Parts: sequence; C-alpha cells; structure tokens
Amino acid sequence: MSTTESHYTVLARRFRPQAFDDVVGQEHVSKALRNAIRAGRVAHAYMFTGARGVGKTSTARILAKALNCPHVEDGIPCNECEICKGISGGNDVDVLEIDGASNRGIDDIRSLRANVGVRSMRTRYKVYIIDEVHMLTREAFNALLKTLEEPPPNVKFVFCTTEPGKVPDTILSRCQRFDFSSINETSIAGRLREIAAAEGFEVSEDALELVARRARGSMRDSQSLFDQLLAFSDGQVGAEDVHRMLGTAGDDMLISLFDAITQHRPGEVLSLLEQCLSAGVQTGELMDQAVGYVRDVMVVLSGGQSVSLCSVGTRYRDHLGAQGTQLGMPTVLACFQILSDARTRMFRSTFSRTVLEMAFVQLSLLENLSALSDLLSGRLPDPSMSPVAADGAEKKNTDAVTGSESDYASSLHSQAEAAESQQVAEEPEVPVVPRRELTPANCTQLLQQCAKEVGLSAVSAVKAVAQVQLESDSRLLLSLPDNAEFARRVLDGTELRGQIETQLSRVTGRPITIGILMIPANAAAPSAAAEPEQVDQRENLKAHRSDQPSAATPSRETVRRAAAPSDTPAVSAENLIGEFDPTADPFVRQVMDTFGATVVKITRAPAVRTSDHATQDS
Repeated sequence: MSTTESHYTVLARRFRPQAFDDVVGQEHVSKALRNAIRAGRVAHAYMFTGARGVGKTSTARILAKALNCPHVEDGIPCNECEICKGISGGNDVDVLEIDGASNRGIDDIRSLRANVGVRSMRTRYKVYIIDEVHMLTREAFNALLKTLEEPPPNVKFVFCTTEPGKVPDTILSRCQRFDFSSINETSIAGRLREIAAAEGFEVSEDALELVARRARGSMRDSQSLFDQLLAFSDGQVGAEDVHRMLGTAGDDMLISLFDAITQHRPGEVLSLLEQCLSAGVQTGELMDQAVGYVRDVMVVLSGGQSVSLCSVGTRYRDHLGAQGTQLGMPTVLACFQILSDARTRMFRSTFSRTVLEMAFVQLSLLENLSALSDLLSGRLPDPSMSPVAADGAEKKNTDAVTGSESDYASSLHSQAEAAESQQVAEEPEVPVVPRRELTPANCTQLLQQCAKEVGLSAVSAVKAVAQVQLESDSRLLLSLPDNAEFARRVLDGTELRGQIETQLSRVTGRPITIGILMIPANAAAPSAAAEPEQVDQRENLKAHRSDQPSAATPSRETVRRAAAPSDTPAVSAENLIGEFDPTADPFVRQVMDTFGATVVKITRAPAVRTSDHATQDS
C-alpha cells in the first residue's frame, strides 16, 4: 500500500469550513459571532445546539481562530499562520477539545478547573471546546458551575451538544445559546457540486439531489455518502449509481408503481415489485420511499409549491399532482396510514417482503374515499353526470316509448309538467310575521306572547314579573320580587332569556334586550304579566284577610269564593277543610302565583297502617 493511500483524509475533514462564511446554512450564527468579535462583546461561555453534522464543532474552531489569530481582519482569521493551522488541526495547546462522552466524570472536571487558572502559552485566549457536553454527569456539571460563572478573563468555553434538553438549566443560564438549524437540500447540493469539481468528478444533478435528500439536513452525512459514491463510481456519477449503492428504487419506477396503484391494477403492482426486488432494492428502503412518496403527493395536493419533495425529483411535481387529484385527499391520508402500519410490522417480522406486497396490494384495492366522504357529508353527486345514471335514464326513456315519436315527445312533455307542478307544490311557504311597534302600553302583552313561543318555563317566569317598563326603544326592564327565585333563575339564564329576546326582536323588527331588577316582595305591585282574573283573586284574598283584625282564619266558604276563579262552577263546601287558609302557606302561594292555579279541593292525607290493629291519620 502506498503512502498516499494510507493517509487518505475523507471529504468531511478535507472540506471542513475554515471561516464563518464557509459554514453553510448557519448565517444567523456566523453573523452574530462576527459582530461580537468586531464590537469586543465576546461572552465567556457559548452553547451550540443542533442536529449532527450541521457545523457546531467547526464553528467553535473558527471562533477560537478568530479570537487568537494575530492577523484577524473584521472577524475573519487568516488561516495561514501557525496558530490558525494548529487550531484547524486540533493540536493547539491553548485550544483544548474535550470529548464529553469519555471525560464525563467529576475528576475530569476537577482537572479542568485546576488548569483554568494557568495562562495561555502563546495565544490571547485559552478556549475549552467540550463536545457532547450533555454526557457529563450531574456531579461534573455541579463542579463546573462556579468556574463557568466566573472564569478567568482569558478563558472562553464553547459547549456543543445534540441534546440540549439533557443539559441542566443552571448550565444553560450561564451560556449564550445558539441553535444550529438543519441545512436545506439546495445548499447541500451546491456544496457537493463544489466538492465534485474540486475532486475532478462529473456528477449529474439528479445524483446530487438524491444525495442531498438522503442526508436529511446534515452536511457531514452528505459528504460521507458522497465520498462513498465517488469511490463506487469510475469518474462519472449518475442517479442510477446512487440508487444501486443505497438499494433504493429509481424515480421512474416509483412513478410507475403508484400509477398502477392509482389505476387499481394489483397484478401490475406485484410485477413491478418483483422487478424492484430482483434489481437489488431493499424492502425497508422501498417502504421508506413509498411513505415519502405519499407525503409528497399530499404536499402537492395541498398546494405546497414551495415545499421540497423527499422521494422523487422536482420535475415530477405535476405528475404527483395528477395522481393526487385522481385519488383525493382522504384516500392519500388512508394510504399513508396503511404504509405506516406496514412499516412498523415489517421491522418486527421475518417475512418483510410479504408485508410489503400485502400493503401495496391493499393500496391498489383502496376505493376512492373522497366520494364516500361527500356521501356522508350530504354532498351527493349529480345523477345526470354519472354514467350509470345516464344509462338508467336512457333505458327508462326507451321503455316509456310505446308508440310513435310524437307519443314519446308528448309523454316527456307531460312528465316535465308534472315534475314542475310537484316542485312548486313542495316548496315550503315561509310565514310572514307582521312587525309591531313596542310601546309602554303593549310591552307587557308582547312579552307574554313571546314567552309562549319559547316554552312553559318562560311563561311561568314572566307571570312572576311584578312590572314591565320600556326603559328605551331597545330595552325592557322587568321588576321581580326578591322571593321569586325560580323566575330570577330562568330570566338570568343565557339560553331562555336569549330566546325571549330573539322572539321580541323578530316581532318588533329591531334588537331588543331584557334587564332584570329585583325589588322587595312586600313592595312589589301585582304582576303586570299575570292574568287579570288571578289579580282579582289575590286582591279578594287580601281584602278578606284585612277585614278580620283578629288572627282567626277565614271561614270555609270565604276561602272557597276567594280561591275559585269566576268562570269555575261552585265547589261544594265538603271539599274544603274548615278553619284552614291554603293561601297562608308560602309554598302554596308561590305555586299559585307561578302556575296560575286555584285551590279547588283540600283532602286529608290517606291513613297509614302503623301496626296490625291500629291506623293513624296524618
């Protein structure tokens, strides 16, 4: 083996960013750090978080070079001096890179604290870069707190982690945090294009797009995969080389496969699957591609023109849109659910090919769920647009022809007239409600009518109203005795009061609201909403009680005359119990006021057997 081959450096290391402008997709971080260096506002501790391979450690090295390079200009290191080369190579004595996974104990942090006070040998700042800092133990984090909060002026800390949720808040609060975002596919493809030109390889755009999609936002993953792809090829790299190396199906094969699924041809689906698997496509990779393909159909069908595709090239966007239109969104979502469940079963099964074939055949037999959704929601299709309905109508018309063409025409004319008359007859008549002016004289009457339209509870509540006042053109004020608890609850309720207000607004033709005013029961006037004969009955009872200064109760005949309505036939005196006034009971009086009732008959309670030989009247 030659010396050159034994010291080969992978692309991810050879093309590592050396300046802030070289960090792809992290412009927000680069700009903030450069401005801090220009203004002399560099913090003593930084926390870089983000997914793998997005430039966290590379940015930490660039920051160390920008702080210590003697020829730095505008926050950009020269990358030519000995200090810059030592930091780039990771062997500078004043820039220490520590692996948090292998140096995670409290003893390692104690050693770090002991060396923090030692001044740097040849640079301005001593920089500690701790990678995967979330791997430190709780004791190690606690030992680092004081040093991290008040380090020596010539010491800077840079922490890098992919899981910031595992870092204690006490550490996070002492650092300036920068979140590194995933890199978009266009930026990854552009960087790979530069690497291919520098390495002297011809790579097609489809291959670059495939590698960029496969990296899923990680620049280091894309460079590692691209390095493997360049070793796999002989100077020219195409999309077929990428699929063959990854064990995935080509874009054209995926399009053909889902065309057969869309057109409900399960036999063709199985044939295409056989071709894919015979060509070396892995079942797991094909299932992942299918899930991504259904996702892309959903994106295109939803109108996401600016959203990138993850399964096929951008030039197939129109074809995906046509397939999505034919399937419908409910069917596309059902396809995703079927594939997702099948993928879960596949990785727990020893017969993954059978699971894959079953899932794809199930997709090809899936009916159009959009029509079913329209049917369930009441959006029935036009029968005249259905081929089956058209055939049935043609057959019916053919059977109706029993004579000449003129007889057939006259029969059609008669059917049209009958259908038109039936349609006119079936049109519901909309009742017209005459509008009435709301005045102080008729406000009570209108309130009673509207309460009857609402229901029995509203009628009972309105009868307990002592007075109705027209406070303004659009507001009624109802006075209630403070002992009319039932009426207050009904009229204070949002539902019934809203219904009464709606009825009033419908009758008067303008918005009407209701207000409630509670007044003392002894000062309440007779209910303006009560029936006139009930007012007379209560007045008679009051007059009768006032005529007798003593505490004696009214006689049986007096109670009968006062309680019975005028249009009710006389009640026999045997029906009432002497020396007992039912209206003296508050509960009975409340029932009478609420429901407009009158006392017709009072009987004794039934006898209750207390033993085998005795009974007791109650």
